[in-house]
Amino acid sequence: MMSVRFVLGACALVVLAACQPATPEDSRFGVGFDQTFDAQRANRDAALATGVPAAPGVTAQPLPAPGSAEETAAQTAAILAQTGQNSGAGGFGDAGSTSGLPPLDGMPGSPPPAAVLDSRTGISRENNFDAVSDQRSIESDAARIAANRAQYQVIQPQALPKRTSTEPNIVAYALATSHPVGTKIYNRSGFNAANRFNRSCGEFRHSDQAQIAFLAGGGPERDRRGMDPDGDGYACGWDPSVYRNTGG
Repeated sequence: MMSVRFVLGACALVVLAACQPATPEDSRFGVGFDQTFDAQRANRDAALATGVPAAPGVTAQPLPAPGSAEETAAQTAAILAQTGQNSGAGGFGDAGSTSGLPPLDGMPGSPPPAAVLDSRTGISRENNFDAVSDQRSIESDAARIAANRAQYQVIQPQALPKRTSTEPNIVAYALATSHPVGTKIYNRSGFNAANRFNRSCGEFRHSDQAQIAFLAGGGPERDRRGMDPDGDGYACGWDPSVYRNTGG
């Protein structure tokens, strides 16, 4: 029985060995090298035989001084070369002039203004001294400035209008008080205080409205509706510090 198992195991090992792929070997450098050292050296010698490429020449032309007209011209030429535009190609092309037209319509949906460019220089006519000098003069600019000054009006300060409302002014009330919220100043009745407070304050969407109604109903000395149960003079959690901080 043992001999049969030994024979079967040996046969399995033989089959597995036959399935392994052959590995290329190099007797000098081991396995896995596609090119030997001799072949690599031969390729290097062949490349060196053709000569070493010469280094590019270096010009000795001095750079223009920073901020000079020559530097500006060089930068402009480089920008035009990058964008594919030059003076020989006509700049940006011809465009219609907008000189003398009425002011542009700035309403939404209005078309954008057309570019006004000089066909020779490719810049706006308003930035071209030669083009502007033909249309304007020092005298015309002075007349335009004088016309603008004639339309200038100085409005003198006026007194603020007086309040015509008869309802209490909670801003004036806030500035007239100094004690913080929760400080008892006035006597209040504690009978059914919580229910009266919730029912009365629930009628108002904002504490400012509740404070106005509280003052109009006799507050802060009297609290007929139970809007100020702690007796601090501030109804329904109204906080006067907002108006005090605004007043500086």
